[in-house]
Amino acid sequence: MSFDRNIKIAPSILAADFANFGAEILAVQEQGADWIHVDVMDGHFVPSITFGPETCKAIRPHIKGVMDVHLMITPVDAYIEAFAKSGADIITAHVEAGPHAHRTVQAIRNAGAKAGIALNPATPVESIEYLLDMIDLICVMTVNPGFGGQKFIHSQIDKVKKLRAMVGDRPIHIEIDGGVTPETAPLVTAAGADVLVAGSAVFSGGSVQNPAPYGENIRAIRAAAVAAQG
Repeated sequence: MSFDRNIKIAPSILAADFANFGAEILAVQEQGADWIHVDVMDGHFVPSITFGPETCKAIRPHIKGVMDVHLMITPVDAYIEAFAKSGADIITAHVEAGPHAHRTVQAIRNAGAKAGIALNPATPVESIEYLLDMIDLICVMTVNPGFGGQKFIHSQIDKVKKLRAMVGDRPIHIEIDGGVTPETAPLVTAAGADVLVAGSAVFSGGSVQNPAPYGENIRAIRAAAVAAQG
């Protein structure tokens, strides 16, 4: 998995047809998706319950590129190895999910995956200052985690700008998760983001039988983002 700052669109399967994940994943990839984003929720750290390692293992053969697994769970450390074995290329844990974020990042890297750290909207960038030389991705939550389809929180744009300055020349992706649309994508890419997670904005209007809208949605988000990228 090489590093570059080209815009990447990562559809979240949280917005896909749960009964048809394999076909949905193939459809969005054929329509231009770069990564596949898997939102794992435990009903404890966030209100909803979604997927576990076995789901990731089942969908891995359908994913041609990067499987980006976002763990919205606590405790998180005990489950890292299982998600790594399921085929996750990137495992992202929340800095708020436990007392020892440094240990969590170490565990992800030791399990053979790229390490991501996620920040909730109220969490300051300073909380990860001492992790920057250990991580591969920072996920900025631009909604409160737990549900799809929420409205974008505009205060997070300044957070992205601060993070981009902190990252400097380090090979760290800045990912945006929540409320990404053709209208909000240019705001965050202009601030320094390069990975855009989009659920309903990608899957809206389409289906496995009619995947063309997926491509239209992905192209619209990408075009708006690329035009604004610094």
